[in-house]
Amino acid sequence: MNYVVKNPCRNSSMTGHCWVSEILNGHLIRCYQMFRMKKLVFLELCDILETKYNLKKTRNVSIYEQVGLFLYMLSQPGSVRNCEERFQHSGETISRHFHNVLEAVCMFAKDIIKPVDPSFRDTLDEILKDARYHPYFRDCIGAIDGTHIRVCVPSHLQGVYIGRKGYTTTNVMAVCDFSMCFTFVWAGWEGSAHDTKIFMEALRKPALHFP
Repeated sequence: MNYVVKNPCRNSSMTGHCWVSEILNGHLIRCYQMFRMKKLVFLELCDILETKYNLKKTRNVSIYEQVGLFLYMLSQPGSVRNCEERFQHSGETISRHFHNVLEAVCMFAKDIIKPVDPSFRDTLDEILKDARYHPYFRDCIGAIDGTHIRVCVPSHLQGVYIGRKGYTTTNVMAVCDFSMCFTFVWAGWEGSAHDTKIFMEALRKPALHFP
């Protein structure tokens, strides 16, 4: 009888759980370098996603490791295979947990990326108490701009994603207030889309709650 002998592939003693624990318990700069956030912020994010947005640990992957691999993939210029080796999990496991965290983060984003006062009844103190801005900017609620983020897309879609940068990008429109907090973000537009087009589309769609 012919059969295949399966040898364990991810058998390093430095598991993903061990590595994340080492990062969190090591020098503070390591957490920032690997996950692009400070340790206390990382721990608070894990707690919020678990308690409020239904992110659940599994038998083999803790909440810390799930969030760690998610942030690692976003912040480091590596591939899924690099993440497999770093966290000692299969590609299927990496993909599943990445999308679980992504789903929780998207729900979290809907609750925090919004104006503090949607009615904008009062002039902000940053304007009211500064003679350089008041009364000239008394109705200003923030700043808006578009930014191009490099992306990989299927070959048959690359044409519309190549804009003035000369390579495939997605054009993201973002709004922030005077506290430098995002109040609106619209991602997913092709790199060839003009900022004005995205802005006008946001105005036409009440469901987006554009400020």
